[in-house]
Amino acid sequence: MVMKTKSGERAAMVEPEQTDIQHLMQSIEEFYLPKHLVQAIYAIGRIPDHSSEGLVGVGFIDIADYTRLSRYLSPKENQILLNGLYTAFAIVLERHGGFLNKIEGDAMMFHFDDIIDKRMWDIPSENRSTFIARELFYTCIDMQRVCILFNEADDRFLDETASEEAKLALSSAFDIIQTLRKKNDIASALSAFFQIRIRIGANIGEVMIGNFGPDGAKHWDVIGLPVINAKRMEATAPIGGLRISAEFFEILKANGIADEYYTRFREDARRAGSTYSRIKWDDLFKYREVTLLEKRNAVYKTYSVQVFPELPESIANQAEALIKQGPNGVGQILEFFRYYRGNRYVIDCMEARLARMGIQFRKQELVTYISPRLAKKVANGAKVSLYRILNYMDQYLDYVKAEPDPEERPKFLSYDQYITRMRAVSENFYDEQKRAIVQKTWFSIVVVQMVYASLEASILEYQQSESAEENLDELEAVESETEGDALMAAESRDVQGK
Repeated sequence: MVMKTKSGERAAMVEPEQTDIQHLMQSIEEFYLPKHLVQAIYAIGRIPDHSSEGLVGVGFIDIADYTRLSRYLSPKENQILLNGLYTAFAIVLERHGGFLNKIEGDAMMFHFDDIIDKRMWDIPSENRSTFIARELFYTCIDMQRVCILFNEADDRFLDETASEEAKLALSSAFDIIQTLRKKNDIASALSAFFQIRIRIGANIGEVMIGNFGPDGAKHWDVIGLPVINAKRMEATAPIGGLRISAEFFEILKANGIADEYYTRFREDARRAGSTYSRIKWDDLFKYREVTLLEKRNAVYKTYSVQVFPELPESIANQAEALIKQGPNGVGQILEFFRYYRGNRYVIDCMEARLARMGIQFRKQELVTYISPRLAKKVANGAKVSLYRILNYMDQYLDYVKAEPDPEERPKFLSYDQYITRMRAVSENFYDEQKRAIVQKTWFSIVVVQMVYASLEASILEYQQSESAEENLDELEAVESETEGDALMAAESRDVQGK
């Protein structure tokens, strides 16, 4: 074999030895093949030769608003940061015995199954759902909590078995985070601006599991409706939280896992001095019917789960730091109100913190935008929190978004009668749809926007007053200094005159 040099001359290229090729092939396989899958197949003793139906717990992770976060970093830094984050998640997953299915950009899929997981072979089939549910649930919880530690460049989740490659990936990612926050003048702001927040969705059910894909590109995968629904759980999950299907929750509840977690969560919050120490069951596991318009208004029965015992105080601390960062800081605080408007503990904590700083929210005005009838109660002295106002807004929003139901088709008696009646039904449904669209558009574009505009203006007003006060202090300092200089000059002239 020959190759051309830069001068155009031909030079001999040494053919690689067969042993070198084999070593390279082995290195490539070890580098790219999922280690957990390889180890599981070794434990089984053979490659599963056909797909089969099995019980699977599936989880999806997505990084919220990563497009905005990525602006702080170069492409190379983005790669290092994501590699570090996924390394952290892989450590959690390996600890619980799960399988990393795939990574796609800023999203990740993982699952637990009873086909290649040898731990489940000795468990009776009727008990496997409990085993999978527990491991899947606590994996999701631990991943959210590890994400919080990752934001603080804290490697307490590492254990002695972590590989050197994993430690290096985490160290490189932590260097980037610490570099971003090392300047004292922007440290507190970046701690609030640059927060990696993830949403997780999870489900459990019977799926087809096995090898999918053509020769040379096989992939161990799971396919079925429970997988699709798990992805939909993630798409509607609260940021920083977890959404699971009602079926998954019932397994957790029936086997005492939900009770166990409720007790543990409140105790963790109590030790941290968080208001979450008083969280109610229905707030920790919050039931909601999620409607997906793109799926022909398909309704999914779900539960959202809180995972961070110190969340209310953490968000309030970030909001306080962002106040000093001008309009950009206000924009991020508004995002907090949007993200957490359904969480009474977070919103109440934010409201209390901002009120102590001197920010005045026009609650009477906020309520008037949403419901003039409700505004009369507030005008008569009824106390109402920001959480309650935002909750009312969401209730009205759900109401106006509800699609009108079409009338039933008339019975067929004759052609003319049927056509005449169908025209009347269609025109009536058209009028209802038009009225609903106008109402929904008005509420979404005008009412909701005005509510958030009022919150924004209240914070900007505070920033302006603080800025004016600082300018006044500076002016007084300058005037005092000028007066002092004039006095010293006069004294100097007196001395010279003498």
